[in-house]
Amino acid sequence: MKAFIKTGIIAAILCAFVTVSYAQKPKEVGGAMMYPNKNIIENAVNSKDHTTLVAAVKAAGLVETLQGAGPFTVFAPTNDAFGKLPAGTVETLVKPENKATLTGILTYHVVAGRLDAKEIGKLIKAGNGTATLKTVAGGNLTAKMSGKNLVLTDAKGGTATVAISDVYQSNGVIHSIDTVLMPM
Repeated sequence: MKAFIKTGIIAAILCAFVTVSYAQKPKEVGGAMMYPNKNIIENAVNSKDHTTLVAAVKAAGLVETLQGAGPFTVFAPTNDAFGKLPAGTVETLVKPENKATLTGILTYHVVAGRLDAKEIGKLIKAGNGTATLKTVAGGNLTAKMSGKNLVLTDAKGGTATVAISDVYQSNGVIHSIDTVLMPM
């Protein structure tokens, strides 16, 4: 009987391990695999679609923070998202004298905790169609569903749609978005 119980416990542990591994399998973003055992920075530097974001994170001095334990939920604008900004905006923001402004914009894209799409969906349902997400910059993002798409609304009323969700990291989760979100 003890052997049967021990075998059952081992089988349950293995099943749980396989379930977690399956749920957090690598995902391709920007032509590179994003591995759940690597941190946000280790993965992001490999995405061809996020080179502007990575450059901005470096200019803002946030690399060490995003390599930290977290967990963090990052709404990561693509290069095309940054391309929607007025001409010269990115070049101006990455200048040393604009580091505080850049840091404020980038940290507005980060929420403390690991919020995958399923968790955000639960928050939206609990909020009767919307969820308010507090960013590490201190501002709020409003999350809602538009059909099957998760849409975020920033403080200025601008919206971003999640293009790729649930890119798991060792210290959080990334959701790739199509527009740069702006704090006040």
